[in-house]
Amino acid sequence: MRLVPLIAATYFMVSGGPYGIEDILGGAGYTKALLILLLFPFLWSFPTALMLGELTSAIPAEGGFYVWVRRAMGPFWGYQEAWLSLTASIFDMAIYPTLFVLYLGKLFPAWTAGSRGIAWEIALVAACCLWNLCGAPAVGEGSVTLFILLLAPFVVLIVLSFFHGPHWHNHIGSFTGGSISTAVIVALWNYMGWDNASTVAGEVENPRRNYPLAMLAAAALVAISYVLPVVAIAYAGIPVNQFTTGSWTDTARSLGGPLLAAAVVLCGTISGLGMFNALVMSYTRLPMVLAQDGMLPAWLALKNKRGVPWAAIIVCGMFWAAALGFRFEELISIDLILYGSSLLLEFIALAVLRFKEPDLPRPFRAGNLFMACTLGIPPALLIGYVMYSARDERMAHMPALLFGFLIALAGPIFYWFSRKRWGHKTITESALAPSGD
Repeated sequence: MRLVPLIAATYFMVSGGPYGIEDILGGAGYTKALLILLLFPFLWSFPTALMLGELTSAIPAEGGFYVWVRRAMGPFWGYQEAWLSLTASIFDMAIYPTLFVLYLGKLFPAWTAGSRGIAWEIALVAACCLWNLCGAPAVGEGSVTLFILLLAPFVVLIVLSFFHGPHWHNHIGSFTGGSISTAVIVALWNYMGWDNASTVAGEVENPRRNYPLAMLAAAALVAISYVLPVVAIAYAGIPVNQFTTGSWTDTARSLGGPLLAAAVVLCGTISGLGMFNALVMSYTRLPMVLAQDGMLPAWLALKNKRGVPWAAIIVCGMFWAAALGFRFEELISIDLILYGSSLLLEFIALAVLRFKEPDLPRPFRAGNLFMACTLGIPPALLIGYVMYSARDERMAHMPALLFGFLIALAGPIFYWFSRKRWGHKTITESALAPSGD
């Protein structure tokens, strides 16, 4: 992949456009929602992008964050990083087919009625798995096209909002009585996923140069594509009472009529498709590298002529399809708990490698030693808040926090099993290369 496709793929791994931020508006109102959307890039996105910029430029290995943590803290913690990420993916990947069907149902309600909705979700999983068999360049170039199509109706919506006239004094200070914690959790989910692009470093052109540029460019694009539409509809005086997932359609209809509303709905399906497709590319490299390291069956590392791990794609697709059907709130809570834990290990790896390998070539550096050691504090505080907020959420008939803890606790057990079952193999050169070669 070249730079522009990498930026587009990263954008979809993190965002997928303004779809999904409606609950932030509904939970916090315009003033607080804008404050959250403006602060989170500085508290979450940019610290993460700086960390990823340094580690990807220093160790541009296939497997990304798994390789970094393993190199910094050893095989046990590397395995836990992969375990947390892969288990989080089961819940994360169930969200995007749900969003796809939600928007498709707004255009063609009969198509998604009853069991047809699940059929469409399974079809999306299968289609993206097939797309990924064509290789990372095909996914990256497709992401560029989807990115342009996705944001086109929002450009029209923004322009029409400003022509509508300044009416923001009517609603800018509104608070709908919704949960501010819900707004924070949804915002955090909408800004997470920056590290996913690192797992395909072996398939990126000049990764030491392109990854830092892609991370910072994508971070700016995500923030702009969230903030500008919210500012525009606030300026137009669109009320946010009962603003929930799918409300962009009603906003588009009130500003531009049924044609713009239909375009927004159609692009909602593109959002779900683009996010799922890009993340298939990311997550499926983890079992491949684990298999190469002798921590999973060797056949999971099998590749087709384009260098794509086809066996890992099929197995991951089956697990993702099995998770379809959970509620949106359940999926977000457990996803953030597991993903947040894996992200903290990456920040720790950044600091550990500064001490362990001070002479490691770092074409891009995330500041001085003090900054590298403290960069993860704001994300850690936000993850702690999410875990506290999830104390009342339930998953599988138990608190979501306990459910996430049990999944994380299973990681050491599976590590022991993997070592016993497949650990006789030699680990890959990518995990041990002394200078990121």
